[in-house]
Amino acid sequence: MNQRTLAIVAAIGATTIYGINHTVAKGVMPDLVGPFGFIMLRVTGAAALFWGISVFGPKEKIHPKDYLRLLLCAVLGMGFNMLVFFKGLSLSTPINSSVLVTTTPIIVLILSALFIKEHIGQKKILGILIGLLGALGLILFGAETRQDAPNIPLGNILILMNSVFYGSYLIAVKQLLSKYHPFTFMKWLFTLGVFICLPFGYREFTAIDWPLLPTQALWSIAFVIIGTTFCTYLFNIYALTRLKASTLSSFVYVQPLFGILFAIGTGQDQITLTKVIAACLVLLGVYLASRKPKKRGAEQIKA
Repeated sequence: MNQRTLAIVAAIGATTIYGINHTVAKGVMPDLVGPFGFIMLRVTGAAALFWGISVFGPKEKIHPKDYLRLLLCAVLGMGFNMLVFFKGLSLSTPINSSVLVTTTPIIVLILSALFIKEHIGQKKILGILIGLLGALGLILFGAETRQDAPNIPLGNILILMNSVFYGSYLIAVKQLLSKYHPFTFMKWLFTLGVFICLPFGYREFTAIDWPLLPTQALWSIAFVIIGTTFCTYLFNIYALTRLKASTLSSFVYVQPLFGILFAIGTGQDQITLTKVIAACLVLLGVYLASRKPKKRGAEQIKA
């Protein structure tokens, strides 16, 4: 198996884990572990893993002038982003969350236009409108009566806010990723994330009744920490060494497929017409917003 094929396998692996995570994490919240307490487990566990693996990377120190940007990235990417997503997932359903997280490329495009003045063409604008229409449809018309999803509209709004925070993180983090080794960067990012999430998650974290947690819940927690948080990052880093960033980002289209199939297969969610229509609108919007404009060839004959 050549290196490019391995990179594609790694990208598919990361996307599959992300898709499965919606159902796995939902199965633990909120009855066994509160969403904010779960985030404390996630960032603390990931911080420990990245500190452990950092011995295989270069010994680097963060430059003092980068402290503020590093803190901003931690707040957006390891704090508010994770907190609102898990809280939203605890209130909503796995299918809703797996669809709504794919709006991230649209959010990044909007934020890029606002803050770094990136040009947006007509097709991208159309894609933004269609994608946001699908997300709005889930928020307004996706309500169901479910004991494990007490407030689906609010949950959907929080999941959409996750895309806003994560999109902002992607823009803010770009400069730092070009300066530091990924292991160095991530160990400090998650360490800061622990302190940022502590005021929100301490009470729920200490309320976890570990002796009464079933084995399945323990496996789910391990999956989120090791799989969703640690392995996916390593898989994506490896994939980026062999694939273009645009190629890797295209795998976002199949995440809802894995998420929906796993949720239905395990009986944790069910498909509805509203979810189908919303998913189609969101994915079409992401596709149009992510397409690069075609460049006219220099040899094209002018009429």
